[in-house]
Amino acid sequence: MDPTVVWINQLFWLVFLMLLIFPMVKAQTLEWSRERLIKAIEEKRNSRVITMIHRQETRSFLGFFMMRFITIEDSEQVLRAIRMTPKNMPIDFIIHTPGGLALAATQIAQALADHPAEVRVIVPHYAMSGGTLIALAADQIIMDEHAVLGPVDPQLGTEPAASLVKIKDIKDPNEIDDTTWVKIDVSEKALKQMFDNVKNLLLKKGYSEEVATKVAEELSLGKYTHDYPITVDKLKELGLRVSTDVPEEVYALMDLYPQPTGMPSSVQYIPVPYQRPGNNQPASSNNNNNA
Repeated sequence: MDPTVVWINQLFWLVFLMLLIFPMVKAQTLEWSRERLIKAIEEKRNSRVITMIHRQETRSFLGFFMMRFITIEDSEQVLRAIRMTPKNMPIDFIIHTPGGLALAATQIAQALADHPAEVRVIVPHYAMSGGTLIALAADQIIMDEHAVLGPVDPQLGTEPAASLVKIKDIKDPNEIDDTTWVKIDVSEKALKQMFDNVKNLLLKKGYSEEVATKVAEELSLGKYTHDYPITVDKLKELGLRVSTDVPEEVYALMDLYPQPTGMPSSVQYIPVPYQRPGNNQPASSNNNNNA
């Protein structure tokens, strides 16, 4: 065989193997970096750190797009981590999620609420829907000052339960078909179940009957659209224990969850924290003392 052909053939397979192995090595290196930082946060805060981070952006794999959200597999992993945590050890639960399955979120929330030591849920950017339910199970919610939670009103598929219930108030009963009546019945049950769930979580965490009822009514009964952002100020107004002291290490951890895309980011900046000149730090080095 021509030596040139053999050389090209070997080069092809070498490049193929590099392309195959490099993503695996990169992913493992990233995983080690996350574990080291999580361990550092645990040592600093004397707690068990559990993360549940879902990027809302899409990922492409062989042409298919996938979205990440709270699943039963997530709840299994979280419950296992909580069981492995000593009863006298605090938990720092770092969450970034658009929501997901109500069953999975409820399991996680109940397990966190039942943990005897302090539970702190940290929200660096957002925790919507089921993520909010999990946050309500905390002794303290720690959020970035611009982070948001969201309503926890039940959804039947893509249809809000609160909106389905209203159908019977605006239409003649004889004009409502049997399928819609079933949806209305299920919606009423779902709304009551979520209201009771939120209220009981808050009562378990030491909130008063008044605050627990107020928060449950505000967040679970369909007052807002499901993607409505609930700000830090609004949560404090409702009477929830909310702090904005997010550890810097949490932001560093979020940087270790990059979202691969085929296009360059539309957001650009020089990734260096700038010091704003203060009264004791002049913006210029000019030492001219002239009046």
